[in-house]
Amino acid sequence: MSASVAVYRNIYTEDRFKQAYGTENQSRGRVRLRDRLAQICRCSRVKCVHLLKKRVPICNWLPKYKLRKWILGDIVAGLTVGIVHIPQGMAFALLTSVAPVYGLYTSFFPVVLYMLFGTGHHVSTGTFAVLSLMTGSVVEQMVPTPLALNTSSPEAAEFEAQRIGVASAVAFLSGIMMLCMCGLQLGFLSTYLSEPIVKAFISAAAFHVTVSQLQSMLGLRLPRFTGAFSLFKTLVSVLVNLPHTNLAELVISLLCLAVLVPVKEVNSRFRERLRTPIPVEIITVIIATGITYASSLDSKYDIQIVGHIPAGFPEPGLPALEMVPEIAGDTVAITLVGYAVSVSLAMIYADKHGYSIDPNQELLAHGISNTVSSLFTCFPSSATLATTNILDSAGGYTQLAGLFTCLVVLIVLLLIGPLFYFLPKAVLACINVTSLRQMFLLFQDLPDLWRISKIDFMVWLVTWLLVVVLNVDMGLAIGVVFSMMTVICRTQRASCSVLGRAANTEIYRSIDNHNKCYEVPGVKILTYNGPIYYGNRSFFKADITRLLGLTPERIRSREKAMKAIEKRASEAISTVEQGVADSPFSSKNDLFRSEMVEGEVQAVLIDCSSVIFVDVAGARLFVQLCMECQKVGVQVYLANCNVSVLKILTSSGLMNYMNPQHIFVTIHDAVVYIQQQRENLQRTTQLYGCD
Repeated sequence: MSASVAVYRNIYTEDRFKQAYGTENQSRGRVRLRDRLAQICRCSRVKCVHLLKKRVPICNWLPKYKLRKWILGDIVAGLTVGIVHIPQGMAFALLTSVAPVYGLYTSFFPVVLYMLFGTGHHVSTGTFAVLSLMTGSVVEQMVPTPLALNTSSPEAAEFEAQRIGVASAVAFLSGIMMLCMCGLQLGFLSTYLSEPIVKAFISAAAFHVTVSQLQSMLGLRLPRFTGAFSLFKTLVSVLVNLPHTNLAELVISLLCLAVLVPVKEVNSRFRERLRTPIPVEIITVIIATGITYASSLDSKYDIQIVGHIPAGFPEPGLPALEMVPEIAGDTVAITLVGYAVSVSLAMIYADKHGYSIDPNQELLAHGISNTVSSLFTCFPSSATLATTNILDSAGGYTQLAGLFTCLVVLIVLLLIGPLFYFLPKAVLACINVTSLRQMFLLFQDLPDLWRISKIDFMVWLVTWLLVVVLNVDMGLAIGVVFSMMTVICRTQRASCSVLGRAANTEIYRSIDNHNKCYEVPGVKILTYNGPIYYGNRSFFKADITRLLGLTPERIRSREKAMKAIEKRASEAISTVEQGVADSPFSSKNDLFRSEMVEGEVQAVLIDCSSVIFVDVAGARLFVQLCMECQKVGVQVYLANCNVSVLKILTSSGLMNYMNPQHIFVTIHDAVVYIQQQRENLQRTTQLYGCD
């Protein structure tokens, strides 16, 4: 069934439409800045309660908590995540180049704080492999590992204190940066890390994590490389030292991988059937610790073990703040990555479960988490991929699940922690590698990305290669620059096309893609699909010149022709007794158009619907275009200008070179007006010609 639409109305220029439907000037009702600030700063009970609920979200969602419906899911999910946090926290501490106990601290304090200040109901915070790797690089740069170090000597304790001091300083500075970003409302900055960049970065960082764990899995005691090409330096070092592999640790690693990989695959494939995933990591840790203790593997085969894990909480204290100037540059990258990953995860699960998050509040939550946690010897934390996925699949509903996660970690810290003394570090390295499964699977997105957008595919591939070849932070920085360059290039190379009209409609489409749309005789309708600014003004000008034929030669020839016509007309008018006042030509352009050959372009109409902004250079280009069109006797019209574009064009003096009544609400309004003007001109010319 087909339907038709018929609309009868007046032709609207922008001025006429604003007079009929625009908002009246309310400048008198505007509040002065001082009064506005006074209103914002005015304190009341309602405002205090609103501010409290906004900045401490637990005060908002906890009173609405549905105890009978949600409590069981939160308990099960929280306990499950807590069990996973224990081995992963200790494992990721090795990536950070600090003692495993600090990974347990980082799995406790940030979780408590995010529960109070975070807005993501299904977000699990704690240790994250990528952040641990980046922080570990900073730690290795500031406090390099000595080749010969007795782990039981006082020097070893001082060495560990220096390392955790640097890692805590990174967390402290990262938290301060996030708090400053929250104060400046800079939550939008995470958008510069696009989805292809984040996924490529995480996938490439997984390779760095895997390679960095090879030495622990093989029982090699090698220095950790940092800087550019660190991945290849580590690989070469491992290959050169393969003859020195500790066979006992190699066997432990192979057995752990043989257990962890299949069970994790079962957890993934049967995720919907399993009420909770099989806690294979903690089971492996317990069994490996028991076997090592019973068989004295550490003394017989010289395997590396975790060592002493103190019970209880650390005493609060300031981190190594004297290191802040030296670690500031690396901390910026760590801060942006941690925030981008956290917000991305929070948004994914918020969309899935039908609620919203506040990016600026997330900045506050993670800023407080990192700042306060750093006082308790924690390294940088963020939302984590694996535990967030487990929290959601295990049936968690709210942030209260974090409370039960903390209870599990608390029991380990107070009671069970010292029992992990004989845990082999090779087991933690295997847990690190197998926890990266989701990151490696990000390669599966590439075929779809290639099909959807070749440019985004290139961003993904370039970022991945840069992170793998160069380094994590350097590769990410260049990847972001490359991504922004693709955006700039796309705006520079925006297409300028000619529009044609579909017969008997007011619809206008590109004649390149619609062969049944035809150009309006004598009118060239152009549309530009992008902003017009200093970066692409030359491309825009070249397209306009090509489509309109505004070459210098044509402009000079038309100027000569116009002068000849004006001279001929003045001679004719001087012989007429009526005088100039009775001349049928209202302007030089009207006179020129009467002499133009039928079929030539007499008017150019620019559709500005896709022009989202114009800068000073773009506005001056419009003025130049109007001047050149006037020289060849072509009138310029605009349509579909947004308010900001129209304001800039008007302020730049464009109205001195074109008629303000030549700016229309739609393309069709302009076309109808041009056709009416041409018909009126033809009738007037015929009338005077007959006389």
